[in-house]
Amino acid sequence: MRGGNGILGVSAKNSQETSIIKTRKQWLKRKEKWLVVLGIILHAVYMLSIFDIYFKTPIVHGMDPVTPRFTAPAKRLVLLIADGLRADKFFEPDSDGNYRAPYLRSVIKERGRWGVSHARPPTESRPGHVAIIAGFYEDPSAVTKGWKANPVEFDSVFNRSRHTFAFGSPDIVPIFCSALPHSTWNSYPHEYEDFATDASFLDEWSLDQFQNLLNRSNEDANLKQLLHQDNLVIFLHLLGCDSNGHAHRPYSSIYLNNVKVVDRIAERVYDLIQSYFKDNLTAYVFTADHGMSDKGSHGDGHPSNTDTPLVAWGAGVRYPVPVSHIHHSENTVLFVDKHMHDMPTPPEWGLDGIERVDVNQADIAPLMSTLLGLPCPVNSVGNLPLGYVSFSEVEEVDAVLANTRQILNQFLRKSQLKESSSLHFKPFKPLANYSMVLDQIEYLITVRDYEAAKNLSENLRSLALEGLHYFQTYDWLMLMTVISLGYVGWMIYLILHVLHSYTSLPGKIFGKDRVVLRKNAGKVYFAGCLLMGLVCILLLVEHSPHLYHAYFAMTILLWTQIFSEYQFIKALWRDMHRREVYYFIKLIATCIVSVFVLEILVKSFMERKLYTWCFLFVGVTAPIYLFYLIPWRSGVPIFVWLACWFLSVFTLMPAEIPDNTQLVVASGFFIIVIGGVARYLNKHAGDSRYWLSLTRDMKKPKFPMLFQLQILLVGFSSLMVSLSTSHRTEKQELLVLHQVINWLIAGFSMVLPLFSAVDLLSRLTSIFLGFAPAFLLLSIGYEAVFYSALALALLAWILFENAILCTSKVNRSSTSINAMEDNILVAHEDRHLQLSDMRIPLAFMVFFNIAFFGTGNFASIASFEISSVYRFITIFSPFLMAALLIFKLLIPFILVICAFSAITKLIQVPLLGCYFLVICCSDVMTIHFFYLVQNTGSWMEIGNSISHFGIMSAQVVFVLLLFALTNVYTKDIQSRSRKQFSRKAM
Repeated sequence: MRGGNGILGVSAKNSQETSIIKTRKQWLKRKEKWLVVLGIILHAVYMLSIFDIYFKTPIVHGMDPVTPRFTAPAKRLVLLIADGLRADKFFEPDSDGNYRAPYLRSVIKERGRWGVSHARPPTESRPGHVAIIAGFYEDPSAVTKGWKANPVEFDSVFNRSRHTFAFGSPDIVPIFCSALPHSTWNSYPHEYEDFATDASFLDEWSLDQFQNLLNRSNEDANLKQLLHQDNLVIFLHLLGCDSNGHAHRPYSSIYLNNVKVVDRIAERVYDLIQSYFKDNLTAYVFTADHGMSDKGSHGDGHPSNTDTPLVAWGAGVRYPVPVSHIHHSENTVLFVDKHMHDMPTPPEWGLDGIERVDVNQADIAPLMSTLLGLPCPVNSVGNLPLGYVSFSEVEEVDAVLANTRQILNQFLRKSQLKESSSLHFKPFKPLANYSMVLDQIEYLITVRDYEAAKNLSENLRSLALEGLHYFQTYDWLMLMTVISLGYVGWMIYLILHVLHSYTSLPGKIFGKDRVVLRKNAGKVYFAGCLLMGLVCILLLVEHSPHLYHAYFAMTILLWTQIFSEYQFIKALWRDMHRREVYYFIKLIATCIVSVFVLEILVKSFMERKLYTWCFLFVGVTAPIYLFYLIPWRSGVPIFVWLACWFLSVFTLMPAEIPDNTQLVVASGFFIIVIGGVARYLNKHAGDSRYWLSLTRDMKKPKFPMLFQLQILLVGFSSLMVSLSTSHRTEKQELLVLHQVINWLIAGFSMVLPLFSAVDLLSRLTSIFLGFAPAFLLLSIGYEAVFYSALALALLAWILFENAILCTSKVNRSSTSINAMEDNILVAHEDRHLQLSDMRIPLAFMVFFNIAFFGTGNFASIASFEISSVYRFITIFSPFLMAALLIFKLLIPFILVICAFSAITKLIQVPLLGCYFLVICCSDVMTIHFFYLVQNTGSWMEIGNSISHFGIMSAQVVFVLLLFALTNVYTKDIQSRSRKQFSRKAM
């Protein structure tokens, strides 16, 4: 009876424990689903933060214009902008020693001023013209408009004029004149911009329009009266150099001849103005919006793009000054393109003896306003270049003071807006007594100490510009701190979850009593909710943007979750104190190596050749390590060496893949060879302990002819690559029959791996062969070979892990038992994660990144050839073509994730635990990219910095979706490692 009670008691106890374990498993699975959802929301919200930090517009409204106190020296101003004209091509002589711009050179030498205008990247047409005419550089918020337009209305010299006459490109003139009521403008049709012709006729068109305007005025009394009024601006946009530079390069005869055309147009405009007005009250400014690189492009900060000519002459402009009379600037501030002041003039320009006055591009706007006696554009940040104006001392001071007040007004407006919405306002201290400084300047003018007044005004202007930057970045510290704390909190929370659910630590520390882990968590949640509510109220009072609430809420939520685990954290801390010094050394070394590898991956986004050095290094160190573990006769160390070095070659190749159909066809046969060797090893290498875990039991396969069918499809796809390409080249079209066959081969082959044998090597070989036909049909060159190289490197990774598994001294049987007893989430066939397992997510991150970097640019799908899809479709269909390109990019990812899933089954570690560690690694890179986002530079540089950050932020979703997709292929994979260790134990 007693024994029966005991048996019944044990049964009841076991039943109760099973029920508790089942309930806890369900709760933890729900928690992991919530954790994934939280990660997706967090990364989506934090990804938007860069637009609140880096891409807020600097433009503010509500400032009053500052009317200058001096008399305008000019009644009208002619602005000539030669789009895409490089400074060196303008100033230097041609091969015969003759200068290309003889008229403007005579102006420089006899009656005007000259210099180099330094443009700030992005050196593009719209930002360049905005800088010249409105006085400020590219608005970073233009990224929200795809860089196509300025998203915020702004003031300009044209706005301040009495009337503006403008003629030129339809991409430039309407930006400034389409909404300007006091303007007369015209632009040619877009069809005129034909890169196949000499575009200098576009410049002639602008001149003809102006000449027709003057001719019409002889018959139109109102137009004639308007032309004779003051404060007029005449703007001629000359696009020829830009179009010819793109089409024929800036060293071509067409481009260089266009420089001569531009010079002749400047002379003809001057003659027309002089003969029409006959009053010598016209000022002339000739410049360019940007230069042109030798490749016929522009956008970045290379001197060939940033250095543009500037020539000014006419009413109010100084005459040339010999270089011996020059007073060298003591200005240590660099130009906006990072060039120094007082740069030496190249001897070949032949202008060494004449004073050169370089300016920032935005300085041209206040120069034009000053010559016309107009208020500077209220959004301008340009400094008036006094070296160009012919003023008396008092007029110079008044002009500089007007420029200073205009910039100061912007600062005061920004300060007012920020103060009105801040509970704790931090003013810009250097300008706390700005009114006293203004009073002092006025006093110095009164006592005729003009030099001191001018210096004080210029100093005040510099401080105002610093103040503008201060308020532009006012919230940066707060936002970047909150976002950084959020990312750090997310990673700590992930690590705590992995430690709690996938390691043996909770069992060692608490045993089976897990209730203590959540003790007093309610108080932490209450405090977190209270803090979140308080912060939201403060943000509401400060009228902060809605996303600010989301940033703070996500960060507070994460740290609340962390502090709710403080019992577990305390227990971990106590456990750490009991550890030996060797454990701490191992832990620190693992952290250092992990961060080092991840930082190399960050750097590789800018320099893909780093992967070459990475795999060359691994190709040496990994085999050496294996030589100490396993016999060299196994061939594994040599194979790892060769596979790593083979893969290292591809990141040395150009990202723009050249067409090579023969290489693609040869790659198909190489894939067949690899499949045949894998098949042979699967049948005959099972006797080796280093292959036993990967190969199958000697049972009859379910589909014995499957392998032969896959080999046949790979060979057939190689044949179709050759046939489709040759026929399309000859006939310029794709046969419908070829198209149907290609679709059938690609689709059918990807289904076949589902029916392959479930042992690790057979299934992975089948997956490799199954996706090969689609990849070959989408390949145009060396990327077809990369597919095989990546597969071989992944196999080397699997063999490396298998070698470590075979030589490991860990008792796998006892580990599996401990997993069942101590951890309720780890599956019975899995073991706990250990510190040394960190190598697996790190290796995954390396392979995951090289899956893209091996054949192209990670940042943009546009870097992949559209001709890749021509074997499936030739009729333009953007969505289908994009889908095919994206699928091509996904195939290497699928190989990587299949190998990763196979390794987790091979060494019996939980896949979800490794996934969370992968996300943690990717977020280390995400934080780095968060600080690398830039809002200055070329559009490509800015776009790439956003892309890098966005790609890493999206990995939490991207990797998860790929895991779900590849699980169809990998869920049935079986490893014989357990049987192997059981036999060893026996």
